[in-house]
Amino acid sequence: MATYAEQIAAFEAKRASNVAAMKSLMDEASEKGETLDAEAQDQFDELQAENESVDKHLTRLKSMQSLDAQTAKPVSGDTEKSASESRTPTVHAKAKPPKAAPGVAFARVAKVKALSRLDGETPREVAKALYGEDSEVFGHFVKAAVGAANAGSAPWAGNLITDGGAFADFVEFLRPMTILGKFGTGNIPGLRRIPFDVPILVQETGGTGYWVGEGKAKPLTSWTTSRTKLEPLKVATIAAVTEEMLRRSSVDADMWIRDELASAVSARIDTTFIDPAAAAVAGVAPASLTNGVTPILSSGNDADAVRTDMRALAAGFRAVNNTTAGAVWIMPETTAEALSMMMNPLGQPEFSGITAEGGTFLGKPVITSEYVPSDYEADSGGNPGVTGAVVALVKASDVFFADEGGVAVDFSREASLEMADNPTTASDTPTGGSMVSMFQTNSVAFRAERALNWAKRRAASVQVLGNVNWGD
Repeated sequence: MATYAEQIAAFEAKRASNVAAMKSLMDEASEKGETLDAEAQDQFDELQAENESVDKHLTRLKSMQSLDAQTAKPVSGDTEKSASESRTPTVHAKAKPPKAAPGVAFARVAKVKALSRLDGETPREVAKALYGEDSEVFGHFVKAAVGAANAGSAPWAGNLITDGGAFADFVEFLRPMTILGKFGTGNIPGLRRIPFDVPILVQETGGTGYWVGEGKAKPLTSWTTSRTKLEPLKVATIAAVTEEMLRRSSVDADMWIRDELASAVSARIDTTFIDPAAAAVAGVAPASLTNGVTPILSSGNDADAVRTDMRALAAGFRAVNNTTAGAVWIMPETTAEALSMMMNPLGQPEFSGITAEGGTFLGKPVITSEYVPSDYEADSGGNPGVTGAVVALVKASDVFFADEGGVAVDFSREASLEMADNPTTASDTPTGGSMVSMFQTNSVAFRAERALNWAKRRAASVQVLGNVNWGD
């Protein structure tokens, strides 16, 4: 193959030849005192177009020649091996490490920071030892330029919220695990997001409009509102991990830490968000969307009863001049699965589009969760002992939601924990309890916190169906 220099010389000669031919055509017309005839015009235009193409190609050739010169290396032919290599250059490809599973990078960053504190080494050194210099985790700490860890440095064990890509990856992993996270994804409308501590008006009752004849007095209307704001409330969990597990660099160990952090946070959020028994605790936790809502009792278990129940829920919205536009179904996975298996006399699905994972039900999106009560007694007064699932119809735009957008993770080996999911100890009113030392048991405590809050824009934002046993 010709070198770049030889190709450039050939095209420059071609260009010069075309220019000479174009000049000859113009000189001939000038001698006659005429313009170019049709044939000469075509020849001139063809030569001019060809030169434009040659000029562009020359630019490309010269660019490649310059790049080739920059990457050229002197040839050493002193030995048989070097002479052979110079004639057949070898490009060594470096394999890119595979991308970690969703959320694992966040768990690895947390683990590296914890081990850094335990061992008194920089996070960069720990990341290099565990995952190598080519890993995503090591690259994170190189960019972050984290200083050496020490027990007296308060900011050291700060929130992982600043850990950019790793945190975003964890949030994306956490999102489909929670009811809250599914709002605003796919065909599911989003909640009405607002900042923390900003006053908002909550509508208690609506107004009424009137038709008025000419010259007649206009009737007055009134509505009631209340003023409130969403303060940041914390949902927190603590999980203990042995140092042996922490020091393992296997993917399984990293995924275990990730799953523990994610499931602990998501379980409490979902339970509080939808369980009718979850009442508000001032300054601690918000009420669930279904708390305080008088449930409509399911009328039966077959397909006709399902339709009757749906009409009753929709009527609850319309009774207060609200619509079901933008509403979302929230139900247990078992209830959605029962609906998907209902068949009509022709053997076709009675309610197509719904599965245990969600889908659509009667044209509206469905969110399923294992934390929606499936054995709840909705009418203890009239029908004591009768239980069933809870199905909620939530108008997304009528629910205020505030979220800091982060998960704060801290860790400690010096802590002593009350190993229970219902601890009785407190610092404001000290009480005794059985404690386990993290230091004594070679363990590390991970504490995950998320600040968020929600509130219904109006009481009729949610309708609830109780004692649901469809398909039984």
